[in-house]
Amino acid sequence: MPVPTHAHSRNGVALSGPSSSFTARFQETATLARTFALVRYAPLLACLLLAAWLLWWQPSRIVSASLVVAVYLGICLHLWRNHRKHAQSSAHPTSDTLLIAYASQGGQARELAERSAEQLRDAGMAVDVRPLNALDPTTLAKPRRALFILSTYGEGEAPDNAARFERRLLHEAHELPSLEFALLALGDRQYTHFCGFARRIDARLRELGALPLFDRLEADRADPGTLRHWQHQLGHISGRSDFTDWQPASYQPWILQSRALLNPGSQGAPVFHLTLRPTGETPRWQAGDIAEIGPRHALSEVEQFLRQLGFDPALPVEGEQSLVEALASRRLPLDPAELHSCELETLLALPRLPHREYSIASIPAEGHVQLLVREARHADGRLGLGSGWLCQHAALGSLIDLRIRNNPSFHGLDPRQPMVLIGNGTGLAGLRAHLRERAVTPGSRNWLMFGERSATHDHLLRDELDSWLQSGHLQRLDLAFSRDQSEKIYVQHLLRDAAGALRQWIADGAALYVCGSLEGMGREVQQILAGVLGEAQLVALIEEGRYRRDLY
Repeated sequence: MPVPTHAHSRNGVALSGPSSSFTARFQETATLARTFALVRYAPLLACLLLAAWLLWWQPSRIVSASLVVAVYLGICLHLWRNHRKHAQSSAHPTSDTLLIAYASQGGQARELAERSAEQLRDAGMAVDVRPLNALDPTTLAKPRRALFILSTYGEGEAPDNAARFERRLLHEAHELPSLEFALLALGDRQYTHFCGFARRIDARLRELGALPLFDRLEADRADPGTLRHWQHQLGHISGRSDFTDWQPASYQPWILQSRALLNPGSQGAPVFHLTLRPTGETPRWQAGDIAEIGPRHALSEVEQFLRQLGFDPALPVEGEQSLVEALASRRLPLDPAELHSCELETLLALPRLPHREYSIASIPAEGHVQLLVREARHADGRLGLGSGWLCQHAALGSLIDLRIRNNPSFHGLDPRQPMVLIGNGTGLAGLRAHLRERAVTPGSRNWLMFGERSATHDHLLRDELDSWLQSGHLQRLDLAFSRDQSEKIYVQHLLRDAAGALRQWIADGAALYVCGSLEGMGREVQQILAGVLGEAQLVALIEEGRYRRDLY
């Protein structure tokens, strides 16, 4: 029930770890904010106090001048010491320090960089935040991870605090095979060269051999959905999902219509096929879009939590039927004692649970959203927050908070263009949506490579895939079941063994779509594609929109 903290995947949230005192964290946050304000505005306050004192005292000109000079020198010393301290702390970050570099013209990218750093530091990570021009491209050659939050100025130009870095990165060749990075691009689609600067940096990093952890995110006028997805990626990097959404999603109520177990008898975690029906008009979406789910704690666990605090779970509260229902969607500490003797207002002011993201496995014409969700558990056996809610706690017929997020970076192309789909596990959901969308246009060429544990128990959606293969909708279906032979075979091995056919499909204009786990499958597929096609061609496919990934 309480918010846990560990790594998660999109379709199987495994969350566990230590709790932190909510009361202490609130007090610490307020104290840090006051301290930061005092440090930041101390020079201004000193000047105002000196001016007021001189007006009241009215000393001689010599005394006034001496005091002004002394205060001026003191302010200069204060600023110099702060600058030196910051420079020393960030001049030589270790490989364990996560670098966050921002390019900002109006301050938005800097603010998001600082928010990102705060979320990661709360997860226990060491973080170094710098403007892009303060970064030496040669330092990126060391083994490390880096995040880039980049605004584009005007018609594709670099912001002032990033132009020098771009010149050096473009014209000084430094191979970066040890760099792993993620990039958030900020822009405005009203401009012709939307996110032009960020796209150039992304392309150049890939050309130099850097490995993208995720595909580039592009936020049109700071789109809240894209920023929530960025937070989701930060949670994956840090292994902690107990963050608070910067801007919570505006959910709509959907009805949990059906829930079916797809892999009975599997040695792996259960995978469920869920169907959710809208309470109103069916919204529009495309294959590749994401369902944002508002998870809830099990009501029985919240009731127990409230009774330990001495509250009546059935107590009516404004806007909710009962207190237990109001708190089911709130972040609660692991230990109820942390909220001992608190007021009702304190409980109702607790932040909401962070959203969970799931690839949509259906298309709007079906009239419902379908998901493939893998059940996940903590180390102590407790169900994960998101998967536990969808797979076990939520009763059939109950309402689920859901919002569909546009995900243009994984949308499909012209159905007449061949498509190679690569995935594993519940990543099949996103690939299935593309196959269903393309089935509307007869004659499309599709090749699916999919991996799971066992053909006997984990052949997800077998009947549907077989029917597509027989009808010709799937021109080719390659399957890898890792536990069915002594030497484990994964989907990336299928890709390697089919190198010749893959090159021919690419020559015919095919697009590559990869959906599934980042760790293992996603990384190795990237490396094999680079080996089979070459880094230059892979970068060209990205720029043409023919290589798209949705990894988690």
